[in-house]
Amino acid sequence: MWSILLSSNTQWVLFSTMILGIAAGAVGTLAYWKKQSLMSDALAHAALPGVVIAFMLLGEKNLFILILGAAASALLGALFIQWIQSSTRVKEDTAMGMILSVFFGLGIMLLTIVNRMPGGNQSGLDSFIFGQAAVMVRSDVYTMLALAFIVLVVIVLLFKEWKLFLFDAGFAQGLGLSLKGMNILYTAVLVTTIVVGIQAVGVILIATLLIIPSVSARYWTHSFKWMLILSAFIGGISGVVGTAISALGRGWPTGPFIVVVAAVLFIISLIFGKEKGLFINYLQFKAHQKRVEKSGLKEGGVQ
Repeated sequence: MWSILLSSNTQWVLFSTMILGIAAGAVGTLAYWKKQSLMSDALAHAALPGVVIAFMLLGEKNLFILILGAAASALLGALFIQWIQSSTRVKEDTAMGMILSVFFGLGIMLLTIVNRMPGGNQSGLDSFIFGQAAVMVRSDVYTMLALAFIVLVVIVLLFKEWKLFLFDAGFAQGLGLSLKGMNILYTAVLVTTIVVGIQAVGVILIATLLIIPSVSARYWTHSFKWMLILSAFIGGISGVVGTAISALGRGWPTGPFIVVVAAVLFIISLIFGKEKGLFINYLQFKAHQKRVEKSGLKEGGVQ
């Protein structure tokens, strides 16, 4: 059973999900500080109709074409969210929830139609819901690696610009940084990360890989730089360990295992994180309690 992890194809898949986790953790940090973590969930669900429509038009499962379809659908979802927010009295989180539900419902409807077509149930599109990294071929891995690498390069090369954009947009604009351009770039890297990860993790759970690592990293540091690094590290570990576990079983979906590993790392961070972790808070509370008791004894002795 363990020999499957030693095969070259499995090792390539493990490497690709590790890079995906790193990219998702880094992009998730941007979403965390932009206070748009729910946006990743909405766009992930919005990508499903694009995947199914691309398959219906092409007639075969070509990952690159399916990714283009997912990207187009997710971007359309982002435009709808922005339009609803700017043109109606509906708030942003409500608009996200609406797009998430409508687009995902449309995707499931189209997927049902495809599965009832001749040979449609052999398309493997169901793996895009919960993720199935084990069925990826070498060309799929190359596509994922290339796009995830582009996302990481954009984040690293524009680190200072991201910091200004997220923490002091007014000052950034005064320095000549285009806020509209940064918003477009942010949406682009978010959508790219989502569509890259939907086959490995699935449209339902890719948002979790964007959210949990950044929240976990927040319990260890206040620094944006170190939070970015830690979030990428947690995402990478979650991706490779979750994929390795799912590869040991026959037909086990990858996404849920990656999410469970990420959740375990979050619980560890929640308890032992040095920035407001529960255990650290408890120790600080006990230390403060002892200081209060000691000062009370001293005051009593003076009296």
